Amino acid sequence: MADIVDLDAGTVVVGGGGADYATQQKLLLKYANRHGLIAGATGTGKTVTLQTLAESFSRAGIPVFLSDVKGDLAGIAKAGSVDAPLNEPFQKRATQIGITLDYQAFPVTFWDIWGERGHPVRTTPAEMGPLLLSRLMNLTDAQEGVLNIAFRVADEEGLALLDMKDLQAMLVWVGQNAKDLSLKYGNVSTASVGAIQRALMVLENEGGNLLFGEPALELADMMRLDASGKGMVNILSAEKLMNSPRLYATFLLWLMSELFEQLPEVGDPDKPRIAFFFDEAHLLFDDAPAALIDKIEQVARLIRSKGVSIWFISQNPADLPESVLGQLGNRVQHALRAFTAKDQKALRLAAQNYRPNLDFDIAEAIQAVGTGEAVTSLLEAKGVPGIAQRTLIRPPLAQNGPITDAERAAIIAASPMGLKYGKSLDRESAAELLAKRAELAAQEAADKAAAETGTAKGNDDIFAIPREHNRGRRYDASIQIRDEAPAPRQRTSRASSSDTIATAFGKSLARQLGTKTGQALVRGVLGSLFRGK
Repeated sequence: MADIVDLDAGTVVVGGGGADYATQQKLLLKYANRHGLIAGATGTGKTVTLQTLAESFSRAGIPVFLSDVKGDLAGIAKAGSVDAPLNEPFQKRATQIGITLDYQAFPVTFWDIWGERGHPVRTTPAEMGPLLLSRLMNLTDAQEGVLNIAFRVADEEGLALLDMKDLQAMLVWVGQNAKDLSLKYGNVSTASVGAIQRALMVLENEGGNLLFGEPALELADMMRLDASGKGMVNILSAEKLMNSPRLYATFLLWLMSELFEQLPEVGDPDKPRIAFFFDEAHLLFDDAPAALIDKIEQVARLIRSKGVSIWFISQNPADLPESVLGQLGNRVQHALRAFTAKDQKALRLAAQNYRPNLDFDIAEAIQAVGTGEAVTSLLEAKGVPGIAQRTLIRPPLAQNGPITDAERAAIIAASPMGLKYGKSLDRESAAELLAKRAELAAQEAADKAAAETGTAKGNDDIFAIPREHNRGRRYDASIQIRDEAPAPRQRTSRASSSDTIATAFGKSLARQLGTKTGQALVRGVLGSLFRGK
């Protein structure tokens, strides 16, 4: 019996193919960074395929990130058992494929945006950038433009946008100074500012405010190995997150863009530096503008040279745009159901994406494969697509299914990530700085008004000489007293009730925009790419 991972040959066993499923189908780690697709109807075995691939990468010393949308991938943290209900069929399948089913657990770190079923995972508005935030809030082009202006001014003024309240405070200031900002940056509509604020409120109600804050997630904390050399399996708890599909898709897209931006070029490594599984991938592309899809395709194409292996998991290959689908060299196609004319067309298109096999009709095979089987095409030497094969997917080595809440809590408590990410930080940033500047500007305005008022009263007491006091006096060259009526008293300058603290600060800060230069904040690659749009 063979092991599932052969590091000397640089391969992992995906399953068994051929007429009797005894011919092992192997994924070359050297070409795993050419990305992959796992597709199939509900209940056909996509989740088990995802788990077996994640286990294989981990055993090969490759860290993994995956989202757990149903809660049943947590079993990777616990070894499988001979007493498990599926042990007998799994052992039979392993014998058929020709592998040793050595049950074992894998190192796991649980993450959760809400911090309930894993360590809190956060980013900042500055890191996510205006493009992804606009996508997250479904903003119009005009509203996205206003959001870009808010980020630009924050950069120039050195106002860090670290959490939701920073962004809200910055938008308030932009709205109050819309007229002055429009002269420099283009039209700033207060209606657009209001629309963005409403979208932020909706996002906050959905729990999006928990995503923004510090300490922000560091990629190095995901790309770890345990003491035995296994890659860390990072599991994002997404059961609750799936109730906000746009938040789910935007977060994973941000994470993918961060990998692209931060990792150095490595060319074609012997194995990936990290494997990234994007479950329910259709959510990434639903209602996405063409420009965003183009950038996703660009990142998928270029991130290969940084040693990142991306796997999209969806029910149908048609859920992904052709430009992205063309970047996926390794494919595992579980059964597709063709009950309608549209389904039959999608089935034919899916079959056309495979290198033909003279032994069977691919379209028929995609309909006929059972649960746990798939039609696979894995890249061969020199990156050539492999001939399509009917493949029996190998069984997982870890537990197939969820773990108990107590077991999850024990794993979370033992993780060193709890000390780093357990408590949120609230550093001085845009909201606090804007409040301080507003308070200072208001105090200066009040002092100035008081000084001018005091000077005006002094004029009345000292220099205002009544007209009747001059009558009948002799002319003295040393004292020249004018007989004409005194000049009207100047109106005392006082701060009106409409000059609020925020307005006073806004006018003061707007005058500085042309001269003060701030250090620009670094944001995600998709945002930086779009600045050239």
